[in-house]
Amino acid sequence: MRAAVLGRPVGHSLSPLLHRAAYAALDLTDWTYDALDVGPADLPVLLAGLGDEWRGFSVTMPCKQAAVDVADEVTPLPRLLHAANTLVRTGAGWRAENTDVLGVGTALQQAGVTGVTRGAIIGAGGTAAAAAVALASLGARSVDVVVREPARAGDLLRVLATLGVPTSVVSLTSTAVDRAVVDAEVVVSTVPVGGQEAAARLPWTAGQTVLDVLYDPWPTPLATAVTAAGGTVVGGLEVLFWQATAQVELMTGHPAPLGAMRGALDAAAGVR
Repeated sequence: MRAAVLGRPVGHSLSPLLHRAAYAALDLTDWTYDALDVGPADLPVLLAGLGDEWRGFSVTMPCKQAAVDVADEVTPLPRLLHAANTLVRTGAGWRAENTDVLGVGTALQQAGVTGVTRGAIIGAGGTAAAAAVALASLGARSVDVVVREPARAGDLLRVLATLGVPTSVVSLTSTAVDRAVVDAEVVVSTVPVGGQEAAARLPWTAGQTVLDVLYDPWPTPLATAVTAAGGTVVGGLEVLFWQATAQVELMTGHPAPLGAMRGALDAAAGVR
């Protein structure tokens, strides 16, 4: 049986480490997991040419929307988000799933977040939409969307509107962004490396919990700034871990071996 992570680039991904650790612990000696450098336009051709030995894919940027479009079946969550981070082989073809929401939500809960009154999301891509669902599931009564280009936040705003969560949008370069961030007790940042410096300059305060979905390089400028302000930082490795445990179960049909996967991730993080 074969599985892999798809995306461009994928050389930095720790998904192979996690999934291979799971296969070893589950004694799935006939399973392999690889990393395939694939862009959105390549996805339909790739899937059409695969044999039955291929059982699943972890899907990373920039292929998450394309995974929804090419799937034979789309479950409700990726349909809402128009983003899938998982493709699973079924008798009818490929089913699109999304475990990013579980990854973000569980990472926050493991950090002590049991509920959210006001949240904020920095960024507006596919991961931001997953963060919106996670914050809503934790009870968020409002979510501020902080983006460099507000005009590009349409998909995220659609998701929040569907969830019935009141929202305001502010530019990352606007003075209004200070109050939006300060007033949020839980913030999820989905900005790439290029947006880190702007995010780090925001007025972080003690008592805030900030999840930065990045994990390479670490610590990020944002994580450093939040820590210096006395806030709590949750790193992207936690999101990666929890979404991968769900993927292992979806692809193999076996419960994820949490201890083995955590040990492999901790060992990798220790040498970075």
